[in-house]
Amino acid sequence: MAASTVETRENNNNNRRMKEIDALISDSDPESSSTSEDVNYMEHVAELVQREFGADVKSLKKVNDLMGKLREENTSLEKQVLTVSSSVPLRVSAALSAAEESRTRLDALLQKERLLSNTLQQHLQSAQIWADNLLKTLGQLDIVERHMKYLQCLARIEELSDSIQQFLMTNSVWEAIGAVGSMATLDMGLQESGCTHLQTFLRETLHFWHKILKDKLASDFEDVLAQLHWPIVSPPVQSLSPPANAQELNSQLELLVSQLLSLQTSDDLISEKKEVVILPGLLHSTPLSLPIQIMLLPLSKRFKYHFTGNRQTNSLNKPEWYLTQVLVWMGHNSNFMEEKIQSILDRAGGNVNAKVGKVKSVAVEKVDAMLSAEGAWSSQYKDITDMDELKAPDCAETFMTLLLVITDRYRSLPCPKAQLSFLALQRELVDDFRIRLTQVMKEESRQPLGARYCAVLNAANYISTVLSDWGDNVFFLQLQQAAVSEGEEVLGPLGATESGRLASLEGSLFEELLALLERLRGDMIGRLLDAVMKDVKEKAQPYCRDRWISLPSQCDQATMSLSSAACPMLLCLRDQLLQLQQLLCLPLFQMFWQGLAERLDLFLYQDVILYNHFNEGGAAQLQFDMTRNLFPLFGHYCKRPENFFKHVKESCIILNLKVGPALLLCDVLNQAEKGLEEGEASLRPQEPTPESALNELGVYKLAPKDVQILLNCRSAWLNH
Repeated sequence: MAASTVETRENNNNNRRMKEIDALISDSDPESSSTSEDVNYMEHVAELVQREFGADVKSLKKVNDLMGKLREENTSLEKQVLTVSSSVPLRVSAALSAAEESRTRLDALLQKERLLSNTLQQHLQSAQIWADNLLKTLGQLDIVERHMKYLQCLARIEELSDSIQQFLMTNSVWEAIGAVGSMATLDMGLQESGCTHLQTFLRETLHFWHKILKDKLASDFEDVLAQLHWPIVSPPVQSLSPPANAQELNSQLELLVSQLLSLQTSDDLISEKKEVVILPGLLHSTPLSLPIQIMLLPLSKRFKYHFTGNRQTNSLNKPEWYLTQVLVWMGHNSNFMEEKIQSILDRAGGNVNAKVGKVKSVAVEKVDAMLSAEGAWSSQYKDITDMDELKAPDCAETFMTLLLVITDRYRSLPCPKAQLSFLALQRELVDDFRIRLTQVMKEESRQPLGARYCAVLNAANYISTVLSDWGDNVFFLQLQQAAVSEGEEVLGPLGATESGRLASLEGSLFEELLALLERLRGDMIGRLLDAVMKDVKEKAQPYCRDRWISLPSQCDQATMSLSSAACPMLLCLRDQLLQLQQLLCLPLFQMFWQGLAERLDLFLYQDVILYNHFNEGGAAQLQFDMTRNLFPLFGHYCKRPENFFKHVKESCIILNLKVGPALLLCDVLNQAEKGLEEGEASLRPQEPTPESALNELGVYKLAPKDVQILLNCRSAWLNH
């Protein structure tokens, strides 16, 4: 009974204390009665009570302390609210005043801007009239200025024309040449001008005075040359005594050559305006100097007399006739050109080789005709198999015949120096012909599989073959020894290395030309291979994307047959090989098909084999396609074509290994690789090396790492 009484009293005390907490909460927050329905606030209060008192009844003793603490916080918050409430109105008032002041100033600025804008518009409208008038005036001034310059140019032309006339009347040749040069300079300055009538007038005036001055100098020059017995068309007579006034003639010769060289600028300018027809694939030779042009006139007349028109000597099939005549004239006049003319040209500062200029002018037209003649790029022996091994085009064979005739002409000369001079001419002709071949090749490079492109390649190979044979000829070996001792005067300075090679007979006189021809030949074959491989790769795309991992096994097929995806590629290869076998000579075709086999081997290895995974049927199909179809295509040109497809052949061996040998091989390769990683010096004696294991299978080209990659291309390995 006593226990129940105590329990009842304790419950009453608890109820009283809970009521005190409610009263405390009500006192600490006067506005709580109005927000008693706020769920969040009630939850906060409940959380506070739970945190402070928990479920322990004895903790209610802390109610008085908590109530005192809350009253202090309430008092502090009330003070802060009163302080803020008193300061906020002052700040707001100041901000509003500042905003009002800013708006007033902004309105003033906008009003000022509108006034300035209106004033500016009025000013621009009034100034536009002045600007239009000014532009019109400036345009008129520009027209007047151009008219003034036009008239000044006309006056300058008239002034120069009058000066030239006065100089010629007083025989002041140098001054006249200077005035003509000034007129030529003025002409070059007007080339970008749109005044076509002024240009025409100036050009006609320049041409008029240039012709008069050139004719006068040419006449005097021809008179002096005639007294010096130029040209020498027959063997010179040693006993021929020099003219009595030889010193005076030499002085006049030097003066006239110098004056003609000074007239060169205007002569070149006039020559540029003449319409020149340049045949495709031929060089555009630079104009000869005026003295050389005049000296060539009598020789050109004789040349045209013998080698133009209907005369029997005018035969393109006999180029040795006209070039032999040129060589004869060269031999007769060489000393005169070197002793008389070249020294004057050097002193006058003219960068001209008198002898070379004489050769390129007389003979170049016939050489051009030989290259551009009908049938120049076809072989005259194309219908005779036994005589057409090199398939040399007619122009190349004619050119080498010409060189052979030149060799026969100077072979009997007693002086090695003279022989080396002719050899220098031959080397220059060969290099010039090589440059012409290069130009034709570049023109035909868009169709490298065409007949003309292959003819150029055959021509380069033919010339290279003949020059190689000449390098072993006794006559040229003797010239080679002479070139070491006195060839620098004719062939130019020889380096120590080149002299040593020539002296030891390791090199040849045509070594540099052979290297250039070899580079041309290699470049052309490379272009051929690029063109063929581009076509083959396009046709091989379906074959590269074939489903090698899901092909039926060999035992599921009655007979193996060629993959349908491989047909376009193999047909393309067959057609290209047959076509180029007909167009290229045998040595070039061998180089071509071997290079093609090498590129095709790498292409199939990288783009077909390494790019795919193979099941048993896919590996068997690949081996059948290669060994029974691709390799026989090249079997027409060698006995063992598979030796040119080592990547493909050995890959087929690895892909078609039975599971047991393949696992053993994989284990050997893994053990070897593990030993290398652990730093072991070698395998145990009883274990085979990876190389010996691969050699037993017939694999020599592929490295062990390549074989591991191939083993991973087998579909049976995908599950391990």
